Amino acid sequence: MNKCPKCGTIQYHKEFQKNLKVCSECSHHLRLNAWERIEMTLDEGRFFEYDADMDSVDPLQFPDYMEKLNLQKAKTGLKEAVITGEGTIGGFPVVVAVMSFEFFTGSMGSVVGEKVTRAIETAQQKQYPLIIFSTSGGARMQESILSLMQMAKTSAALAKFHEAGGLYISVFTDPTMGGVSASFAMLGDIIIAEPGARIGFAGRLVIEQTIRQKLPDEFQTAEFNLKHGQIDLVVPRKDMRQTLIKLIDLHTVKGEVTHGG
Repeated sequence: MNKCPKCGTIQYHKEFQKNLKVCSECSHHLRLNAWERIEMTLDEGRFFEYDADMDSVDPLQFPDYMEKLNLQKAKTGLKEAVITGEGTIGGFPVVVAVMSFEFFTGSMGSVVGEKVTRAIETAQQKQYPLIIFSTSGGARMQESILSLMQMAKTSAALAKFHEAGGLYISVFTDPTMGGVSASFAMLGDIIIAEPGARIGFAGRLVIEQTIRQKLPDEFQTAEFNLKHGQIDLVVPRKDMRQTLIKLIDLHTVKGEVTHGG
């Protein structure tokens, strides 16, 4: 049995999974891990993973960092907060990067930035569309400036990808905050979000305390960002795969995929 954290509805596990972890009563989208997202997005879940053996180190000798990393690996079965690779969607070859909030709150350290950058460069080399599913609490403080550097590195790689005519579709999932939202997640040619996904840089309480004003209840939701022109589409999970296929097909001319810029 599964209980919706928003409305409290109890649902049978099989029905909950069949509904892609979306509440049948209130349509609340619960979080997915990276492998669940890959399985429901790519054709028959077929996927060739990049950089599967890439591991984080402790360059700053931050107290207990390696212990926490090992705990995250044991708890989630993942090696890092992002999985990258390639597959097909609707028959179109694509490079994908999928983040998992369950691993260290999806925080971006050196390995996350490197894997995303390599995925971008591979998409450019192969002339494949690029899709990144983001979810993150922000930069990983245990890596300090080395983590913040990943914002510039991923953004520079995307600039080259854009200049080469590549198509980049960015998908926000709940939540996407901090350095990830302020870098590669906001640089898509087309930016999509799942319903209710929280999107922003600083947290709500931090902003309210800084400006000394009460923010609207819907502040930083996908719908709020759509209304204010920050994203292009809000797409329910059940429609995400077909929406991605249509967008790639729309930007395909004689077998070549180009961005909409």
